[in-house]
Amino acid sequence: MRTLIPSLTVSYEANVAFLSLSILEFTVGILTNAFIFLVNFWDVVKRQPLSNSDLVLLCLSFIRLFLHGLLFLDAIHLIYFQKMKDPLSHNYQATIMLWVIANQVSLWLSTCLSLLYCAKIVHFSHTFLLCVSSWISRKLPRMLLGAILFSCICTVVCLWDFFSRTRFIFTAVLSRNNTDFNIQITKLSFFYSFLFCNVWSIPPFLLFLASSGLLIISLGSHMRTMRAQTRDSRDTSLEAHIKALIVLVSFLCFSVLSFCAALISVPLLMLWHKVGVMVCIAIMAACPSGHAAVLISGNAKLRRAVETILRWVQRGLKVRTDSKADPRTENGHEMCCT
Repeated sequence: MRTLIPSLTVSYEANVAFLSLSILEFTVGILTNAFIFLVNFWDVVKRQPLSNSDLVLLCLSFIRLFLHGLLFLDAIHLIYFQKMKDPLSHNYQATIMLWVIANQVSLWLSTCLSLLYCAKIVHFSHTFLLCVSSWISRKLPRMLLGAILFSCICTVVCLWDFFSRTRFIFTAVLSRNNTDFNIQITKLSFFYSFLFCNVWSIPPFLLFLASSGLLIISLGSHMRTMRAQTRDSRDTSLEAHIKALIVLVSFLCFSVLSFCAALISVPLLMLWHKVGVMVCIAIMAACPSGHAAVLISGNAKLRRAVETILRWVQRGLKVRTDSKADPRTENGHEMCCT
């Protein structure tokens, strides 16, 4: 039977590789989410009305900027400050707990986005579902406010649990002189706090699954209707279904992968396996960047902004190459100087 061997020290090459990967993921995550934020924020500056989906993307990209900053701090702390044999520092624990809270806010905002897609695309026949769909479309700002308020309540509860456990563990540690026992108790308490805070992510995750399931059912019924009618024209409803499902399914995959990596990283901390923790943090940092790239590719306004930037870059490169290739500009400049 195989056992997980503790990895108390990591080679210099592994630390450099992890630091380089963390910087790359941080840069990509900041660029993609800052792009989404600035494109939508520029409409606010120009006093142009934001659609409901753009409002959700504005809030979601802002939260994910905070997420990437926390994960980068976590990586730096793990490389340079946190030793596996030492007790978990309060700064490291606080960074992880703040990541859990920010990730929960991100999950709520993504759930609001999935509910909005469901309300816009799915054709409901039941009266109650029609009323709910129209209410979501009209009251989305209030939904966002409610999601943020619920997240604030969860934050207060999680922080109260975290600090109360920390105070209890501190008094228990002072009463014993066994260092290994004290370290394990500290890590076990942190694991319990981590699980307790993640329990509050269950309601938005269930709502997200329900709205995604409705989209899949609606897509299936629409496909059957299309086969019966055998239209030759372009079906915009089918395209909307597929684009929304790509965004939602990608978020589902990324969020499950990120949660599993975060869940595995805490027991690896307790087992003193530093390489495994590094791999988990790298996965956690890659997931928000991947979903941001999917959001950019699936949003028409963001794609147009990317195309505009690429045209500016191509135009600037072309002007620079033309000025270098044309010798008359240099000769004319020399004649003017003489």
